[in-house]
Parts: sequence; structure tokens; C-alpha cells
Amino acid sequence: MGGTGGSTVTMKTVAEALGVSVTTVSNAYSKPDRLSSALREQILSKAGELGYCGPSAAGRALRSGKNDVCGFLFGGELSHAFSDPYAVLFLAGLSEAVEEFGASVLLLRGAGDPEDEATRLQRAAIDALVVSSPSAQRRGVELLRGRGVRVVGTQRTDEGDWVAINDTKAGRLVGKHLARLGHRDVVVVTSSASHDPLQEFDYRPGRTGAGLRPGTFEDERMRGLSEKVPDARIRVVAAPFHSRESGREAAGYALDVQDRPTAIVALSDVLALGVWDAVRERGLTPGRDVSVVGFDDIPDAGFLGISTVRQPIREKGRLAGRLAFDPELVERRITLPIELVVRASSGPAPH
Repeated sequence: MGGTGGSTVTMKTVAEALGVSVTTVSNAYSKPDRLSSALREQILSKAGELGYCGPSAAGRALRSGKNDVCGFLFGGELSHAFSDPYAVLFLAGLSEAVEEFGASVLLLRGAGDPEDEATRLQRAAIDALVVSSPSAQRRGVELLRGRGVRVVGTQRTDEGDWVAINDTKAGRLVGKHLARLGHRDVVVVTSSASHDPLQEFDYRPGRTGAGLRPGTFEDERMRGLSEKVPDARIRVVAAPFHSRESGREAAGYALDVQDRPTAIVALSDVLALGVWDAVRERGLTPGRDVSVVGFDDIPDAGFLGISTVRQPIREKGRLAGRLAFDPELVERRITLPIELVVRASSGPAPH
């Protein structure tokens, strides 16, 4: 390679060829403002001639102790992150914030075997980690904390940094809305983290199962909702995936029975879009024949007229990024405001 007799070309090789210090060559790549344009061009030209491609990113990170990367642990398959409007908005805000600190975002898959997840996280060269689902009892996340990686959650917990909404309160807003409208037969659509086949069960306070793992936002929203409709029959239908198609499938299962519910609540707007599809496909009118309510207020929910609980998704991502990289930020646990947005998809229970 370039007259080196096949030996490895290093920064020192380039420095010796030009008669300059190794620091000068390093500055040509990492601190170009410290060199004249002519000298930097000379160094880069000689490096190219010798076949030197620049300093190792891993080596630079090892020396500085910084990777300038924020990991985002997505609670599902990575392909879903690009089709989930909530995730897209959150990532937009997260990226906007970390870029202010000269960093980038690395998507990390949080689904699958816990030991595999721990291994993936340990291999990740990151300075901070934003977790989209509960980090409690996740070995990989705790190992990163032990390594000095700042971990930011997106759900309220008793420890660590987080930016979140009060999901129990969000559920209460929906439950109170449905109670006022006279609904006493409610189906709740959620998604199963284990991708199990469609499951249905009657809800009882404190009961967990498919799609209602303890400590998750789904469990908190469900608890809040049930508090405000204590006399209602609440059935949970857990779909295999968190997607519009899964929401359609779950709602179809709930609607194709003789005693169909008067209201269907989806624990996210992504699922609510599918519920809306299923209602329309059966010739029913959302808000008149069956009420449909979601959570989050993604853009398509407004377009279709779906009642939902609004949270500032992009701002949530932006604040998570600031918590990840700004140790001077005084408030380390941030609860964001929410509001119930009532639209045409919810109305009085039909008699």
C-alpha cells in the first residue's frame, strides 16, 4: 500500500513521511482549524497516497471517553419505528435535541430474548440511552448504568431521569368521558409485546396479561380508565403487534359478535386508526354506532376525527435528548401536560 511494503499504515507513518508530528496529522482530521489550509491539504494528500484512511472512530472514542451517540431502545422491531407515527415524531424531537450537542441517534432493538438484548446493549458504543418502555428489571439497561451511561426513561418511575405523561390520569380522562356518555360495555384494544395470537379477557383491576404488563403505560392507562367506569364491563383484546393492521384485526374480533361493545378504546392512536377502519368496514359510523377513542393525538387521529388524549410527542423526544446530554438541566423528572380532545368518533352510547 503506497510504498509501505504491505505493512499497516498508521498516523505515525504519515507524520514520518512529511516530517511533522503525529499531533499535527491528528489535527488535520479532528481539529482542522489549528492548521493552515495548505498544510492540511498536504497531509490529506500524503495520507491518500499512502493509503491511510484516517483515525479509528473506536480509538478516538476510547481516548476521549465519548462516542457522541445517543441510543434509543425501541420497544419492538426496528422496522415498526419507521411506520409508527408516534415513534417518528418522538425521534424527530430526540434527534433535534442531541444534534445541538454534536451527537447522533442510534436505534436499538428492544424486542426478543432479554439476554440477547443485554448483549446488544453492552456492545453499543453510546454515551446515553433513551428507553421507550420500562427499564426496570432489564439487565442490559442496568449494566449500562453501571458503566456510566446516562439512561433516560419515557415513563414515570421512582428512580432515574425521565420525561413522561401521567398515564393513569390519561386513562381517567377517557374513562370519565365514556361514563358521561353512558357507556357500560367497553372493549380496550392493546398490543402484546410477545407477538402472541389475538387474545381476549375480561378486565379486573390489578389483572395483567397479554399487552398489560405491570408498570407499562398500557397498564397505567387501563387502571385509570377502569376507575372512572367502575360499573362497566371491560374486555381487553390484545393484538399481536402494535400496528394499524393489528388494531383493525382486534376491533373486528370485538365487533363481529352479537353483543358488540358500545365503545372501543385503543391504548394508542396507531391502534385506534385500525379500530376506526374496522368500524367503517362494517358499515358502522364511529361516534354514532360505536365510539372510538385513542391516546397520543398523532396527526392522522385529527384527520379522521378520532377523540384522543393529546400529549406533546415531539417535545417529549426533545426533552429526552436534553436530559441525555445536558447534566446542567435542573429538572430531571418531567411530567408533560395532557388534555382530552373530543372529536366526532365518540358520542352517547346507543340504546
